[in-house]
Amino acid sequence: MAKRAWVMVPGPIEFEVEVLQALGAPTASHVDPDFVDVFGEALALMRTVWRAPEGQPFVLAGSGTLAMEAVGANLIEPGDGVLVLSTGVFGDRFEDLFSRYGARVTVVRSEIGYGVDWEKVEQELSTGDYRLVTATHVDTSTAVRVDPRRLGDVARRHDVLAVLDGVCSVAGERIDQDEWGLDAVFTASQKAIGVPPGLALFVVSPRALNRFLSRRTKVPNYYCDWAQWLPIMQAYQQGKAAYFATPAVNHIKALRIALRRIQDEGLDARFERHRRLGEACRSALTALGLAIVPENEGEAANTLSAAWYPHGADAGTFLAAVREAGVVLAGGLHPKIAPKYFRVGHMGATGPGELLATIGAIERGLCACGVGFEPGVGLRAAQRVYWS
Repeated sequence: MAKRAWVMVPGPIEFEVEVLQALGAPTASHVDPDFVDVFGEALALMRTVWRAPEGQPFVLAGSGTLAMEAVGANLIEPGDGVLVLSTGVFGDRFEDLFSRYGARVTVVRSEIGYGVDWEKVEQELSTGDYRLVTATHVDTSTAVRVDPRRLGDVARRHDVLAVLDGVCSVAGERIDQDEWGLDAVFTASQKAIGVPPGLALFVVSPRALNRFLSRRTKVPNYYCDWAQWLPIMQAYQQGKAAYFATPAVNHIKALRIALRRIQDEGLDARFERHRRLGEACRSALTALGLAIVPENEGEAANTLSAAWYPHGADAGTFLAAVREAGVVLAGGLHPKIAPKYFRVGHMGATGPGELLATIGAIERGLCACGVGFEPGVGLRAAQRVYWS
């Protein structure tokens, strides 16, 4: 049997054994008392990980895109003004999604590799009529990181809801939802949370929930309607079974394990580990002569890195050689630059050992493309930064 390659893409990531064992365990009824306890604990732990003790957590069977859909469907009504801050493909998705629910969407779109122009945001919110402003914390297509604290601050000053796409950031990048005034933060299970694909996860502030409860129109999406799901989440929080649609029982069992592991590591320690991984990876790539897609170091993500191919390197040859060395990387995703760059995921349970193996595989890929560099220079740079 061929040796399995280690997956170092920005989701799905590598998962811990205990999490995978939960997925493979016999499936219980969603009204079984043991499962009720599991679900209730998972919801409580979400508040801890999101740092949102006053927030309302939701767990739906689906992807991160479903979480985005649920937030849009419930917080947007026809005619609402929405300001989208886009730093890549996933920011652009908001424009299409919100428009389908009748919103008047304005986009402050950044050039590829650059973060948000906050002066433009201030100007737009000061002159326009908006109900909601949204940003992607880490856009997986560019590896650009946005400051969610500034998002919450500007939203509060202009009395609009702040929505954060945390798909590639929750449990990897620092988020203090309550303290920073973020009204909805959503993610997907297969990223830094550390559970295989299948769960849409989000936490909603009391302010956003009150805005939802005061809607003038019915939510035009049956499955996503919080009126259906809120009583379910509240019931499990109170130790009672409830039903609207069958929950992903095994995934939720795995989620509890993953959230426990995050709590045991400690959020601050986890954020610091991801910061060191991100800096070490970027340092290694730079030492190998590669340019990083994010133009400003302070706006580069800690959960993934994106680098331009050097002149003359062929994407197919590079990625195939990296895989032959035992590592799977992601090619480019942004349609304007897709053949010109690649992406490295380093989140969740990833540690320095996995990162060093990845850098070694990248060196092999560059060799296969005929790119000249000093052997081992990337590995040495990563080690120097991670353990400094």
